[in-house]
Amino acid sequence: MKDKTTAGLLAIFLGGLGIHRFYLGQTGLGFLHLIFFWLPLPISWIVGFIHGIMILTMDDDKFNLQFNPDRYKVVKRGNRREDREYNRNERRRPQEPQRRNSAPVRQPVNQDKQQMLKKSGIDKYKDYDYQGAIEEFKKALALDPNDISIHFNLACTYSLNEEADKALEHLDRAVTLGFTDFKRIKEHDALAFVRIQDAFDEFEANGFRLKQATPQKQAAHSQTQTAQDSVEDHSPILEQLQKLNELKLKGLLTEEEFVTQKNKLMN
Repeated sequence: MKDKTTAGLLAIFLGGLGIHRFYLGQTGLGFLHLIFFWLPLPISWIVGFIHGIMILTMDDDKFNLQFNPDRYKVVKRGNRREDREYNRNERRRPQEPQRRNSAPVRQPVNQDKQQMLKKSGIDKYKDYDYQGAIEEFKKALALDPNDISIHFNLACTYSLNEEADKALEHLDRAVTLGFTDFKRIKEHDALAFVRIQDAFDEFEANGFRLKQATPQKQAAHSQTQTAQDSVEDHSPILEQLQKLNELKLKGLLTEEEFVTQKNKLMN
């Protein structure tokens, strides 16, 4: 795994030789530094120094997402030392959120079928089949829409699938149902993609909840829509009245005929 501090220092002190590029796995750019190293102007050193400053000031999540993408992938099965915290928790205490947090009273569900679907989703997750895992978790959620752990699992999987909006929706639902382990939301590796989104700052500031439209805004939207519908509904009548008025001005309709036709349209 690449270390941000090491990469930044290599860039500052040995950037002219492209050592930091080789360290970060950017071999092509490393050789490019070596080519410019022999020029009279210290271009290679300047670029390396600037890149080093950028690396050292870079957010940890962004650095890992760019240079340690495997940090956000499930590692090989069986390697317990590097296994994701998410999978360890699912194996050791799959129902932990329910034990620690209160939840609404639930209707009886087919527990065996739900557990089978959850296990299938976790297995697909381990095999990098995030879309397949999402489908299995959604089937399990259909049996019990108030299952906090499934909502959290879906949030993690959607995050790894780079679908931040859906991940935030399921985090919001989990918190609504009683999930309070906010530290886990802020530190869980699988949610790294969500945390670097601008929407997450607003989500966190709002108590790890999505902002809902206020009743005033909903009422204003409803009134605007009603007014638009009203204009659209009456527009054909207005057009016909304008045509009748044009015929009267041209002398093709008498005043009595105009009034008669107008009353028919209005009625």
